[in-house]
Amino acid sequence: MRRFNYRAKDSKTGKSVKGVIQAENERSAGKLLLDQGYIPDTIEEEDTSSIFAKLSSKVSGKDKIIFTRQFATLVGAGLPLSNALRTLVEQTESKPMRRVIEDILSQVEAGKTLMEACSKHPDVFDQVYLSLIQAGEASGTLDLALKRLADQKEKDENMISKIRGAMTYPAIVLFVIVAVVVFMMVMVVPQVENLYADLGQELPVATQILVAISNFVVNQWYVVLIALALMIWLFIQFRKTDTGRRWLDLFKLNVPIFKNLFLRLYNARFARTMQMLLSTGVALLDSMRMSGDATNNVVYEEQITMAQEKVQAGKPLSDALKDKKYMMPLVPQMSSIGEESGKIDEMLGKAAQVYEDELDEQIAAISTMIEPILMVIMALLIGGIVLAVLFPIYSLVNSVG
Repeated sequence: MRRFNYRAKDSKTGKSVKGVIQAENERSAGKLLLDQGYIPDTIEEEDTSSIFAKLSSKVSGKDKIIFTRQFATLVGAGLPLSNALRTLVEQTESKPMRRVIEDILSQVEAGKTLMEACSKHPDVFDQVYLSLIQAGEASGTLDLALKRLADQKEKDENMISKIRGAMTYPAIVLFVIVAVVVFMMVMVVPQVENLYADLGQELPVATQILVAISNFVVNQWYVVLIALALMIWLFIQFRKTDTGRRWLDLFKLNVPIFKNLFLRLYNARFARTMQMLLSTGVALLDSMRMSGDATNNVVYEEQITMAQEKVQAGKPLSDALKDKKYMMPLVPQMSSIGEESGKIDEMLGKAAQVYEDELDEQIAAISTMIEPILMVIMALLIGGIVLAVLFPIYSLVNSVG
């Protein structure tokens, strides 16, 4: 499907409108506009080949939450799907999101279901999103499914935002440490070397090492930049491989200080997604598969896959989730209570809420812990450089005296 920018007039009101429509060709685009009650003035194919167009086509999590919540409100108010989508096209400020909605609208008007239309955009709508829409359409509770999706995405975005916020201050401090070290290596250390060279004195060993590093950074700075760029590129390529992703996900679950934070994040995300899927009527095995995928950690997902096989073999969910290394105890415990009461979705929701609350506390604790650790690192690095600079000067003064 190609995209066409158009200008047209509403055949009923005579009002001029403009927008984007997707069609096989220009003629099909004109026919679609006529079917919608518009008289085309101009139809031009949109240029999507530029790098800028590709970079600006990404839909943010916030845009998706706003779309989902507004869509739920409009559908809940009784608007037909096409009318609700058309209203969202007019209201949406984000251009990437508007393009997606326009495509969904054209697909729905062509006779596709909402789930089929949304599935054309896998980078925007994941499998959980599509399954909930499908379940909502089948049961006639699409507005409730959309509201649950908006709530879930909002909670997930809030958790990620809190984690990023907690890392902002340490990142700033780390940047300051690097900047100060580079400044001293480039500006201060060479002055000490020149001073000793003028007096014909030999530098202490520690200062000689520091001077050698300083000279390399100053004279071979392009080599340093190329090496850093190469390391970053290699890391990005490694992360894209299955081995690299698994290694990094395993690292997150075992890294000191942060492992408890990630454990709570993944357990909360799994339990919350399970609650949402089960409450909408998605089958247990499908819910487990999609919830494991929604954690966005392949190591944790492998555990859910093993538990899924046990459930398929006839074991209860609570037994299948027990004794998994990265599965925190409250999830199988609440699953067991849910199995007895017939309310697994509610119990998993409560487990998710507990871990979400603990996650907030964990983030605050880590923020408090990291600050003094970084200060100690800064003191050791800068202090070591200062000593390496001041010691030869002190020795020189003593020798002259």
